[in-house]
Amino acid sequence: MLRFAFLLPFLGFAQCDRDESVAAYGAADQTWALQDIDGLPYDATALIRFPEEGRIEGNAPCNTYSATLNAPYPWFELQNLTATRAACAGLEAEGFYFAALMAMTQSEVSGDVMILRNEDGHEMVFRAVE
Repeated sequence: MLRFAFLLPFLGFAQCDRDESVAAYGAADQTWALQDIDGLPYDATALIRFPEEGRIEGNAPCNTYSATLNAPYPWFELQNLTATRAACAGLEAEGFYFAALMAMTQSEVSGDVMILRNEDGHEMVFRAVE
């Protein structure tokens, strides 16, 4: 019994390293394609992936991007969004996508659907790509 009591403090450290983001709750190992923003179809192509703990990456209409994911599920907070700087006809759609993505504060994953939303009632719906 004494040996077990000695290990208790160290078990807490193991739990601290566990991924608690949306990735750990069904979003990892998937590529998610944006379907709509605020109920309106998103006519361009935007993808998001969760390649490792604390990171997102994806493809916007013109550029690839990455960011730090810094919140436990169901919260969603992106920081340090970076993107390549290619120009294309979809730059306006891309700007709209990035602005919406950075404004999201909550996440929900249910099967092949991921919903990001915020307190202002805005919502982004993604579907897993097969």
